[in-house]
Amino acid sequence: MTTIAIETLSHSGTTDDASLIASFARQPILNRDGMLCGYEIKVRAPELPLADADHTASRADALPGRPPTPAQRVVRAVVRGLVQGDVLGALTGHPAYVDVSRELLLDDAIMRLPAERFMLELPSSLEVDGELIARIVHLHGRRYRFALDDVTLPDETFAKLLPYAEVVKVDVARAPRALLPKLASVLKSAGKLLLAAGLDSQADFETAHELGFDRFQGYYFARAQSSATRRVSAPRHALLNLLQLLAGDPTVAQLEAELKLNPLLVMHLMKLANSSGLAVGHKVTTLRDAINATGTDRIARWTQLLLYADGRKVALEDDPLLQLAASRARFMELAIERMPEAGRDEADAAFLTGVFSFVDAVFGGSLEKTLNILTLSRPIQAAILHREGTLGVLLSAVEALESGAWERIATLCERLAPLTVEEVARMGLAAGAWAGVADHSAHGLERIED
Repeated sequence: MTTIAIETLSHSGTTDDASLIASFARQPILNRDGMLCGYEIKVRAPELPLADADHTASRADALPGRPPTPAQRVVRAVVRGLVQGDVLGALTGHPAYVDVSRELLLDDAIMRLPAERFMLELPSSLEVDGELIARIVHLHGRRYRFALDDVTLPDETFAKLLPYAEVVKVDVARAPRALLPKLASVLKSAGKLLLAAGLDSQADFETAHELGFDRFQGYYFARAQSSATRRVSAPRHALLNLLQLLAGDPTVAQLEAELKLNPLLVMHLMKLANSSGLAVGHKVTTLRDAINATGTDRIARWTQLLLYADGRKVALEDDPLLQLAASRARFMELAIERMPEAGRDEADAAFLTGVFSFVDAVFGGSLEKTLNILTLSRPIQAAILHREGTLGVLLSAVEALESGAWERIATLCERLAPLTVEEVARMGLAAGAWAGVADHSAHGLERIED
């Protein structure tokens, strides 16, 4: 889960809605083919200072027009954060599922959310009455869509809200297993799209998949699988051989010889050299020119990320493993640059730590064995295997970001001075946007397709 934060600025110099900071964490949602089809946005609402909240409440009846209550100020700050261009960019074109409170549903600020980009999640704790139902009907008429969130057992709230929901999110880990088949059958018959949430293992995913669920949420896809269920493809072996060669500072002739054994890699490299503006003034037509134009550092990064790419013809922004690896690696690189006396070597090590931190999800077997094959340095291996050193703490921080564990992030920041929770969150946004950019610049992740 990549965490993103938005800070909106107050131009009046006073403490008002515009001075509040809202933070968000995104968690991937996959379709039945295992490709990204959305993100859930976990909201960390800004805290209103107690004195300021008391002041707002005390003047609410004294001034014309009734100033917004503290709750209204908070939800409006959340909405402003959600519609920022950087936040929408981090969604990489996918819809966002976002929890909405009663206060947010009843506030006209919600109309600022583009209906086509957001799925509004109705929590099971929502107080449902005539006013709320009327508001949901009104928003539905404005083309807003709704999902029932955190469903484990049908109850009165579930029954009242079900007619207005397009999606039903079932917490597979908490729902009674014996009830799941019947619940899935009834909801599918009612035309609802089913989303299985809380999936952390391949077994849970397979259970939900067999029951006909349409969407899947959790990090099961990044877990190492046994060799019986996941086999290393020939292209991945070729990429691994290339990485081993790159680790030894090869000559252009050596790289050319290795690449010629792998026609698919040659095609990717030629596309990279010609599409990303690296070959200035002429079209690259030979493999040697492509190597010289791209450079071994960029070839190495490109090869590292392609280890996670799906073997099918899939856009990079839809590939969950590659997006997770790229986001984590870029976060590590950005964060280490804030550390005292960190230089280019440290940034490279941080990127490697992030990109290989779950490489066992690709190859299966022992993570330690795979890291040894990649000939990674001791500090990088110690960070990945044991969370040791600054790299290890940063890796723990990005994992906390991915799960939205705010208290854990705050604790880790005490060991990562001068980093703050807000800075870590902003870096999560920048990393997610970088990973999802399939552009042709030298700063983003290039689109490489078959």
